Amino acid sequence: MVDNAVLARDTKAAPVFAACSQTVAYSHYNNLSAQLPIDVATGKLVSGGAKAQAAQCMLNLAHVLDGISHCLDDTVRLTVMLTDINDLAAVDEAVADCFQNLYKPVRTSYAVAALPMGAKVQIEALVANGEGSMPFAAQAADVRRALRAVDRDTKKGPVEALSTQTVAFSHYNNLTAQFGTKGGVKEQAQECFANIKDILGEIDHIMDHVVRITIFAKSLADIETAKDAYKSAFPGYKPALTTVCVTGLPKNALVQVEAVVSHGDGTPPQPIADTVKLVIEANNTDKAPKSDLSTQTCAFSHYNHISAQLPTDAKADVKGQTAQCLQQIKDIVESIDHIMGDCVKINIALKNVGDLDAVNAAYATFFPGGIPARRVIGVSELAGGASVQIDAVFGNAEGTPPK
Repeated sequence: MVDNAVLARDTKAAPVFAACSQTVAYSHYNNLSAQLPIDVATGKLVSGGAKAQAAQCMLNLAHVLDGISHCLDDTVRLTVMLTDINDLAAVDEAVADCFQNLYKPVRTSYAVAALPMGAKVQIEALVANGEGSMPFAAQAADVRRALRAVDRDTKKGPVEALSTQTVAFSHYNNLTAQFGTKGGVKEQAQECFANIKDILGEIDHIMDHVVRITIFAKSLADIETAKDAYKSAFPGYKPALTTVCVTGLPKNALVQVEAVVSHGDGTPPQPIADTVKLVIEANNTDKAPKSDLSTQTCAFSHYNHISAQLPTDAKADVKGQTAQCLQQIKDIVESIDHIMGDCVKINIALKNVGDLDAVNAAYATFFPGGIPARRVIGVSELAGGASVQIDAVFGNAEGTPPK
């Protein structure tokens, strides 16, 4: 049987954690766990400010990629998380040093209430995996060098010096997160979605090709306001959705929106006849909470994107709330004939990062091998008074069909 396989790997050159793998490859992407500024020799955070910590995060990412015969230039999306948005300029200096050629990945940056271990910076990468992850057959002769990332800046939307507006690889486009520049929350949210629509239009895509949206804002009230713009952008089909309460955004923005987009035409050398018009398969199940604003799971090509899950009983302790979220994810993926072992990435938002041990206790019952890559952040608020929120990305071995 020739199927894509979940391929989890660790290297001793970077910090190793029992709860997650450093990198999980599936099909044509590597999903890397968010790296903290840990010196692998000491197991402790490096001394110095945000720039030094960012440099260590990037070094750890480089070591992880070197361990799987990849490099930072294979990065499609870079996500930078800080505890003080005022440190972003210093962090940018460290990151820019790692991308000296003309290519720049797409980028998302935001400040959060807290990071694990009291770090000032955490950095995550989504990386192209040209060789694919089929265990029994090569996907093409020397396909890693043949498949090409297509990075583009368009005439529409803002252009940033440290990122590219859109980087397509294989069957996905990842867009640099768009942040508002004018007016209040409502106007900035509208601006974000207008930018996304304009960028997609320039590369012959439409809003209904979006698979996942993440909305970042400084309060739950602001997120609710931003959702009005989201609803206008997606009047029919609804992608998977995650919302995050942040403490700061680039250039003092009030709203930021990140989009992951289907790319049915693929990137060279994939023949158009084999790739064009792949469909998004959106699905809900009665076994998990439904929302009028999002679809529980949106599958495209070889990935499933799961909307953020909140506990149904926010009065339970953190371990119980974590179990509820993960059980909902389990129910969702089982409704589409998948299993938790297909998970490649888990994102956890905590009201209190000090609760991580309790989270891990529940987490281990769902992922006893610690296979998915993972990101953990501390946020200022969660809806419904919850202590934890979890979203996920799963492999989709069967892919999605063309029309």
